[in-house]
Parts: sequence; structure tokens; C-alpha cells
Amino acid sequence: MSARHPDDDARWRPWRDRPLVFGAPTIGAAERDEVIACLESGWLGPGPRVAELERRFAAYLGAPAAVAVNSCSAALQLALAALDLPPGSEVITTSMTFCATAHAIVHAGCEPLFADCDPRTLNIDVADVRRKITPRTRAILAVHFAGRPCDVAALDALAREHELAFIEDAAHALEATVGGQHCGTFGAFGCFSFYPTKSVTTADGGLLLARDPHVTERLRRLALHGMTADAWSRHDADGFAHYEVVEPGFKSALTDFAAALGLHQIDAIDERWQRRRTLWRRYEEELAGLPLHLPAPPDRNTRHALHLFTCLVDDTRTSVTRDEVLARLHRLRIGTGVHYRAVHLHPWYQRTYGRRTGSLPGAEWVSARTFSLPLSAGMTDDDAADVVRALRLVLS
Repeated sequence: MSARHPDDDARWRPWRDRPLVFGAPTIGAAERDEVIACLESGWLGPGPRVAELERRFAAYLGAPAAVAVNSCSAALQLALAALDLPPGSEVITTSMTFCATAHAIVHAGCEPLFADCDPRTLNIDVADVRRKITPRTRAILAVHFAGRPCDVAALDALAREHELAFIEDAAHALEATVGGQHCGTFGAFGCFSFYPTKSVTTADGGLLLARDPHVTERLRRLALHGMTADAWSRHDADGFAHYEVVEPGFKSALTDFAAALGLHQIDAIDERWQRRRTLWRRYEEELAGLPLHLPAPPDRNTRHALHLFTCLVDDTRTSVTRDEVLARLHRLRIGTGVHYRAVHLHPWYQRTYGRRTGSLPGAEWVSARTFSLPLSAGMTDDDAADVVRALRLVLS
């Protein structure tokens, strides 16, 4: 007698009317009103709303200044460009990250040198970073994975010991702190994301912090073609002012239209973090018995940004693979993410740098098992109950 196909089993028929979108943004009336006001003002490009967004984020993060840009990818590229590294320099980063982290290194004319990740925290393995340093190494680019602060003290000390630049990819870590100090403010540069899945979104966008205030002014120029003045400042009460191009820059500036969407979300950062913490704790409690490795508790004296609830399939306790989990949850209208397939395993990086399977065992073990559950402030208790119900069925 043939086995019964899951589609014929009533348990596998979706009970949700609509799919639960992974990382759906929370947009309210204040955001809509600000966007309309921006449209009606006639000024959509970089201007007063961008300046206000920068001021308010600098205050939130405890930074002297901030530069708003059109993506975290752009922030990473600008940070590396501002270092003026010799072509072919090595920049050590983690393979357990989104490809944009490594792409920024490539676009800067440098070579990404991948360090392994800690399979427990999923953050970069500091001991492996130390092993990977060579005479060509010029910088360390660390990622605060899923919002968990990496070991900034050890990484900064290692960078100082070897006279390397330390850059923080804090795309996941807007709310994260170590000893009360915000992630993104420890290194020479801190890079943040306002992508739609983030706790604050400008549809797309990013933010760049620099430890040196003189470098901040250069970053502003680099983000706007290397020009000394943007369009808004060239049309003040005193009339038109000419700009000068002082170096070849990029088109990376954020627009007022995008800033309008994010301005009012700043006031709700901590409220939304509290909501995600409630959902996080529910997941921890209700998924505890399943064949999964759940996120490790935050380290002492740190605040986890709780951006991604990333699980690993425990294949010592189930025959269900990660990809089967993804397919079955999709069938049940539960959105998921994969964070991440290790960068060094992607074809271009294997072909270009010769990184082979087995070179980073921690990252490869995680890469084959990882998936992330829906987690956003806009989720209801019923949404969370559906996630738990679906995952219990999938792994039953």
C-alpha cells in the first residue's frame, strides 16, 4: 500500500487565509502623513528630512554625527573607500553573512578573507580571525549576526595590535549594545540598514557612523559624487552657490522621500524591540522540545537587537532537512528566511578565490541547517501561534 501524500492529509491544508510575510514592516499613519507632506513640499531629494533623520539617529546611537545613505551596502562601500586601502589588500570578514558584506570588499579593490563563525553564536570566530591575519591584511569587517553583538572588545584589541581598521556591519543591530554602548560605535566605522525587514525602514537605506568627525565630512562628500554641496544647500536664502568636485565619489545619498518614511519610526524603536522580545520568548518556550538548535542566550552585559530568530535543524534528532522545513512551512503559508548560505560557498567566490568546501567547518555546518522564523513588531499573537503550530507539524 502506497504512503499517503501530505497534500491528501487534512493537517497539511493551510488554515491561514493569507501568507505570513517574513519580516513585514510596520507602517502607521504618522509615516504615511510624513510621506505625503514630503510629496506636497516639492522636495524629494536629499534635504531637511535627511538632515533630521541623521540628527535623531546620531542622538539615539550616542554618536557625534551620522551620514544617511541609500543602503547598508553603500555604507560598507563608503567606509572601505574612506580607508584608501592599497589595491589587493585583504579584509577579514565572516562567511556567515549576506553577500553584500563581501561584495563591498571586492568593490573596494580588496580581497575578502573569510573567517569561520562560532556555531553557537553564529558570530565571527575571533580566534580564526587572528589565524587569518597576514602581512597584506588591512582591516577586519565584523558582523553582529541577527542582532547579537560580536566580541567587539577582542576584535578591536586585535585590530589595534596589528594596526588594522575595525569596521562593524551592524545591519541587524540597531538596538544592540555592549555595556550600554551601541554596536556600530566601537569601530572606525559602523554601518546600519533600513531595508524593509529591519526594525526601522526607509524602504531601502542605511546609515554610516565614523569615529573621526573629520572623516564624517569626507563620507558626506563621497556619498554625493565627491561634491562639496548638495542641491538643498545650494539653494538657500542667499541664492545659488556653486559646488566643486574634490574627488570621484558615488551616488549613495538617501532622499528626503525615503527619510520621510523612517522619521517617525525612531520614536518607536524600543517599543517595537519590546514586542519582538515578547515574541522571542514565546518561541523559546514553545519550540523548546523540537529537534532544533534555538538561538543561544545573549552574553552578559549585552543587549541583543532580536532582529532574526534563527534556528538550526538538529539532524541528530530528525530526518527532516532544512530545505524540507522551508518547503513545508511555505505550503502552510508561513514565510521564512535563510540566514545565510555561507558566502565562500557561492559559485563566484569559489571560482574567484578558490575557497573550497571544508575550509570553514563552522560556517558550512550552519549554512546547511539554518532558517529564520517570522519576527516583527507587527505580528499578532495569533501569527506567532500559527508559526509554532506549523513548525510542530513540520517536525512531527
